[in-house]
Amino acid sequence: MKKGLKCVCGKEAKPKANLRFNGFKIAGWVCASCGERYYEPAQAQRILLLNKLMKERFRLTLSQVRSNLVLRIPKEVGVALKLKKGGQVELGVRKGKEIVVQTAED
Repeated sequence: MKKGLKCVCGKEAKPKANLRFNGFKIAGWVCASCGERYYEPAQAQRILLLNKLMKERFRLTLSQVRSNLVLRIPKEVGVALKLKKGGQVELGVRKGKEIVVQTAED
């Protein structure tokens, strides 16, 4: 992240961590003069994608490899959640037929 960023008011915005953006904390810059906020573009883009994906539902087809069922995760979900080949997720079963898959915490 850049050290400083020129603000629309002409002053310099200073870097700041933990700026609130759509319910998430991301890095960015804040101008001490006018208070204008600038968000780190890659992080902001990821948050916008996550918000979009949270509104969607996916109908997926199960595959089978030997005795195991395989669920393929759509690419845009993998990108938004930073999933990679060989990475781990946690799978759980809740009431009735509900399956929960979440990223594994290291």
